[in-house]
Amino acid sequence: MSIFAAAVSRTKSGWTASELDLSGLADIDEVVDALRDAEPDADLALLFVESDDEYLAILRLDEGEDLRVFASDSAFAEESRIGSVLLGEVETPALGLDDLAARDDDEERPAAEPDADPIGDADLLGDLGVSAQRLLALCGMEGMLPSDVTAEICQKIGCGDEMEELREA
Repeated sequence: MSIFAAAVSRTKSGWTASELDLSGLADIDEVVDALRDAEPDADLALLFVESDDEYLAILRLDEGEDLRVFASDSAFAEESRIGSVLLGEVETPALGLDDLAARDDDEERPAAEPDADPIGDADLLGDLGVSAQRLLALCGMEGMLPSDVTAEICQKIGCGDEMEELREA
């Protein structure tokens, strides 16, 4: 599987982005340590993990603690060792796409991927301006690759330029 993992961290001086190599990490604690080490002074650190233009996992670490995890599809844990490391302890289904349809808001509705099974904390970016509904809609939108979802989220939260520079490096 092709994996791209980017740590995006916010400090008092702004956002930074760096690529992380997850291949040698054995468990979620090692992933959290690597995320923490990417920018030790970060008040907020996000890890975007994209796999084979199919799966997206987002990890959030506040003040170096309080891990929150979301994935676009639980199948990532079954089909990849990295997915299993990242999502092995996540059992909570995210708000379902059916739950989105029941909500009365102006968020864009997904052209739902019928087999997708998002798991984890879909509201992990809510305080940054990306609601659970928006995150699920982006992940379920036909034609959206994980890299497209990551780019849109990063633009919205203010680190789009840093992510773009990282991808171009």
